[in-house]
Amino acid sequence: MIWLSVVGFLVAALAAGLIVRWGREHAAVYSETMPQRFHLGDIPRLGGAALLLGMCVSWGLGVLQSTIWSDPGSLRLGIWVGSWLVALLPAALGGIAEDMTQRLSVRYRLILTGASGVLAVWLLDLTLPRLGWPWLDTVLTAAPWIGIAIVVLAVAGLPHAFNIIDGYNGLAGMVALIVCLALAHVALQVGDRALAALLVSTAAATAGFLVWNYPRGMLFAGDGGAYIWGVVIALASISLVQRNSDVSPWFPMLLLIYPVWETVFSIYRKTVRGVSPGVADALHFHQLIYRRIVRGVFHDDESRRVLMRNNRTSPYLWGFTLLTVVPAVLFWSNTPLLMAFCALFVISYVMAYFAIVRFKVPHWLRH
Repeated sequence: MIWLSVVGFLVAALAAGLIVRWGREHAAVYSETMPQRFHLGDIPRLGGAALLLGMCVSWGLGVLQSTIWSDPGSLRLGIWVGSWLVALLPAALGGIAEDMTQRLSVRYRLILTGASGVLAVWLLDLTLPRLGWPWLDTVLTAAPWIGIAIVVLAVAGLPHAFNIIDGYNGLAGMVALIVCLALAHVALQVGDRALAALLVSTAAATAGFLVWNYPRGMLFAGDGGAYIWGVVIALASISLVQRNSDVSPWFPMLLLIYPVWETVFSIYRKTVRGVSPGVADALHFHQLIYRRIVRGVFHDDESRRVLMRNNRTSPYLWGFTLLTVVPAVLFWSNTPLLMAFCALFVISYVMAYFAIVRFKVPHWLRH
């Protein structure tokens, strides 16, 4: 598992470096008028391509190790890993195409991530067997199509949730890395080494991308990177719950409550304002932190000043993420407690959001 991670990291880092060197012409299509843009200059948004390459090479070597080299690491990675890649490709390629052209509408991207969800159900036989409440579990048993629908919704929706939080250097990438490692930790706890190997390799490829993304901001993940993280983490979360009855379905929910709730709250606030949820704006939680908590940086070079302030935003959200990841990892089998932490996060998020909007932020947070 370690050498697969090393290979994934090196391939992703090398591919990302080549994109930084040769892919700058594609960055010019990303308009400076977009409200979610918080950087100066033309930065390539093809980090997803490097991430995908690192994962494919690492996963492929894992399959070779298990099927040809007598599986010395007991990873049990079989041909079924190819089904994961097939399910991943519609969303990943659609996101990368959008990063290169800026011409793929939200509707088509939703269709492509939905196609990944359908393929996951068809090829991987994924379903949600339980929800942690006895009466809801009875409903799922009587109507299994509900579990299938939830799987399609999760695989289709989580990529867009990661895309929403992908606003600053190191933000979405570090959240994805932390979540992958948390899922891998629990997978190892229940003896699911195959799933852990896929997740650790994904985290390693993400780290290879982050070499160029944080703190220098020389490459962005783009829609492609966000969609890859979203699909892989959704597939892994559902597989972990489906294959291991000890794991609460609320464990991945608590792990991912930040991007999920950011998406739900964004849809709500846009709807009440009469704005389409598909329209980009600059009122997400991480953008408010950038504008109203992170203090300005004094530097003679404007691009350097923007970069330094950009980099100071992500650690706030890393800490916010760890507030959910730590209890999720500690109590991964305790459904009531996990549900309570989810509710606590939602309440804390809403209170923090309105405190920032109303300029009622403690002085010690502003530095």
